[in-house]
Amino acid sequence: MKLVFYFIYLTSVTCLYSKVFAQEKLYANEFPLSDVKLLDGPFKQARDLNIHTLLQYKVDRLLAPYLKEVGLTPKDSSYTNWEGLDGHIGGHYLSALAMNVAATNNSECKRRMLYMISELKACQEANTKNHPGWGAGYVGGVPNSKTIWSTLKTGDFTAFHTAWVPWYNVHKMYAGLRDAWNYAGNEDAKNILLKFCDWAINITAGLRDEQMQSMLDTEQGGMNEVLADAFAITKNEKYLIAAKRFSHKMLLDPMSKGIDNLDNKHANTQIPKAIGFERIGELSHDEKYEDAGNFFWQTVTATRSLAFGGNSRREFFPGAVAYTDFINDVEGPESCNSYNMLKLTEDLFRATPSAKYMDYYERTVDNHILSTQNPETGGYVYFTPVRPRSYRVYSAPNEAMWCCVGTGMENHGKYNELIYTHQHDSLFLNLFIASELNWRDKGIKIKQETKFPYEEQTTLTITEGFSHFKLMVRYPAWVADGALKILVNGNPVSYTKHPSSYITINRTWKNGDVVKIILPMHNTISYLPNVPTYIAIMHGPILLGAKTGTKDLKGLIADDSRWGQIPSGKKLPLDKAPIIIEDTLSAITNDLVPVRNKPLNFTLHNVKMINPIDVELEPFYTIHDARYMMYWMALSNAQYHLYLDSISSAEKEKLALEKRTIDFVAPGEQQPEVDHAMQSNQSRSGTNQNELYREAFNGGYFSYDLSTKKETNLGLMVRYWGAEWGNRKFEIYIDDEKLVTEDYTGKWNQSRFFDISYAIPDSMLKGKDHIRVKFQSLKDGTAGGVYFVRLVK
Repeated sequence: MKLVFYFIYLTSVTCLYSKVFAQEKLYANEFPLSDVKLLDGPFKQARDLNIHTLLQYKVDRLLAPYLKEVGLTPKDSSYTNWEGLDGHIGGHYLSALAMNVAATNNSECKRRMLYMISELKACQEANTKNHPGWGAGYVGGVPNSKTIWSTLKTGDFTAFHTAWVPWYNVHKMYAGLRDAWNYAGNEDAKNILLKFCDWAINITAGLRDEQMQSMLDTEQGGMNEVLADAFAITKNEKYLIAAKRFSHKMLLDPMSKGIDNLDNKHANTQIPKAIGFERIGELSHDEKYEDAGNFFWQTVTATRSLAFGGNSRREFFPGAVAYTDFINDVEGPESCNSYNMLKLTEDLFRATPSAKYMDYYERTVDNHILSTQNPETGGYVYFTPVRPRSYRVYSAPNEAMWCCVGTGMENHGKYNELIYTHQHDSLFLNLFIASELNWRDKGIKIKQETKFPYEEQTTLTITEGFSHFKLMVRYPAWVADGALKILVNGNPVSYTKHPSSYITINRTWKNGDVVKIILPMHNTISYLPNVPTYIAIMHGPILLGAKTGTKDLKGLIADDSRWGQIPSGKKLPLDKAPIIIEDTLSAITNDLVPVRNKPLNFTLHNVKMINPIDVELEPFYTIHDARYMMYWMALSNAQYHLYLDSISSAEKEKLALEKRTIDFVAPGEQQPEVDHAMQSNQSRSGTNQNELYREAFNGGYFSYDLSTKKETNLGLMVRYWGAEWGNRKFEIYIDDEKLVTEDYTGKWNQSRFFDISYAIPDSMLKGKDHIRVKFQSLKDGTAGGVYFVRLVK
């Protein structure tokens, strides 16, 4: 009987094995999404809400750019706002549909996915027929595609540089087609993808290596990654060669040598490049690419990431001296960055299944990704402000087509992707999320039951089958050494491993076996990188935050304006925010009092505070439609006295400056500008940081008449904002005589004001009781913004 049973068992497993691997999976260690079912909990709720949100978007509007560029008649109008980057959301949307088809078999997602693929196939065929010189295989919605790509093919980048990141744009559809095949097994999508890859190879075939590198100075998304994936699908070396040609040496070379050159670089331009490096390294075993991907991940997660896993401010990696920008600014870490860092983490874990990767993955998914969905509307978040008492802004369906709307569409469809992975005869339990696994190769089904993080345990039950394999249980970094407990059928498992590792349970598993894992959580402090006076409070892997009110949440649900993703309500003063006073910061973790019958909620009643607030700490991902605290200023008693002294000193300096001031004008304010006889052309005023400013552009100017009181030995003091965009080179004149050429383009990269003084030669002042100070912009440049102008002794 045993022999007959084993024969039946092996025959069934062989059939299942052939069926699964006929799908040509790209990632051999991952289970198909259809084989991992989410059970009730916050992740399933987020996934289901996201499907509801996805189905509110209009597919023909997403497809309109593709039909327009090929010369076909769109069936609806294109989206506005960021769909000036026409087509980029369409690719993300296709990816999201494919994921949900695989994970849930949702019929409407499937219908829409198949419809999109049929329309895209028609576009590709029409491009091949109508534009054989440049468009054979092309399926993109980039505005002005014909001019951009036909001229780029010849080495003329004029149209390419005037367009909005064309390669970044088309990359989203490359990824969408790949995902429609990889997740949903659609062969048409694979064929369209490979023809599209051939187009990329052909359109760049005539470019020299120097021209390719120059082209890659413009954001290109993950083009090197998708071309490497084409190699993985076909084993055709031409795609691997192309992937390496699309790899930016500006980043590849230093990263492969362990050199961090990320300061002041656009974060989400760099992260996808590193994903491509890792993918190329994984498939080709080229150590240079492997080393670059590894070091990039290490330096970003170790030195450039915040407590909730996100990185960047104002979309850029700050230098060490500029990390206070996280506190001063409201443009905090971008959701797209975490989306891409998770992809890089997934790739690295596939090559080397180390627990450190899953520690980061869990922290970022639980705290950043889960928090970027409005639990009522399903809207997506672009920036997550770190500034105390700020708030997040959410998108609305069919409006505000930001990059983070695109990645947001995908984020909530992938929660089941890495809960379990496998390698050889080992099953890795990576994440503690309620779910069911159907491990077809082994004929095993496993159910994971947990309310984690609201309970400190999870239970795995073998619900079907039997097989011999190693169960690799993740020992999280946030569980204390020796505190993890594992019981198999009630019997404790002994181990010698330490936190951030995997514990191996090697045995024959059978129906009814139960594994119980006890995961004690405790409170810890996480410091803001390079700003040790600001701390976050963690409970296990969960970031704790506090709601601080709902006043002036201007733009909470974004409109369709270009900058609607940025919270525009009043910035509340930093010095009025709560300040924790504690000589031993570790004591704070012991002073939190759990709230009865409310898991993961704590009071701060035992914590000494200046500007105290009566709030509860709760998981940050549950805070929505409100202002919040995530990082807190925490000072010792001595530091607090120094802090008060610094405020006093600043006030004394302010009074001393006022005594030195001969005359001043506040640009942007009507009466002061009238009082100082302002003259201007091609000039505008605005507000930033609750301060008014004026700037001139494209050869324009503005000027003021200032009193000298017939004094000499004077200086001109001008206030600038240290985090301006664009070309800020301009000239300053005194009575039409040039005083100085100023250029602060990328000079400071800090979110604070800088008061810059210029000595005025006495020859420009002698015998005058008034002078005219003029700020003259240059062609294609901006003079200012100027926030304050003073004549000082």
